[in-house]
Amino acid sequence: QVQLVESGGGLVQAGGSLRLSCAASGRTFSGFAMGWFRQAPGKEREFVAGINWSGDNTFYADSVKGRFTISRDNAKNTVYLRMNSLKSEDTAVYYCAVDRIWRRSRVTKEDVYWGQGTQVTVSS
Repeated sequence: QVQLVESGGGLVQAGGSLRLSCAASGRTFSGFAMGWFRQAPGKEREFVAGINWSGDNTFYADSVKGRFTISRDNAKNTVYLRMNSLKSEDTAVYYCAVDRIWRRSRVTKEDVYWGQGTQVTVSS
């Protein structure tokens, strides 16, 4: 059974930093793209950042480009999201996603495994 466990969320002041982690278990994920999405109250879940199966291509939403960095450690089946210069509009529940499809370049909201989510709150 595939399980994704996120950690690292919390309350931080605007301008601060957090690092989210997502540990995957149940199978090897080295051949699958991984990513992060977020959902703020009353809004749809949106793409934040993605990394391809080999880790050499990354993708970011325009709203986080230059502030967030996604990375992965295939030996640990873990994906990370480093978030710097946080803004109040980054407040949301952040979800880890791992692709179900072999060697796609990036995750989408379809055909992925989801984590349970971790709350990130940025106070202004």
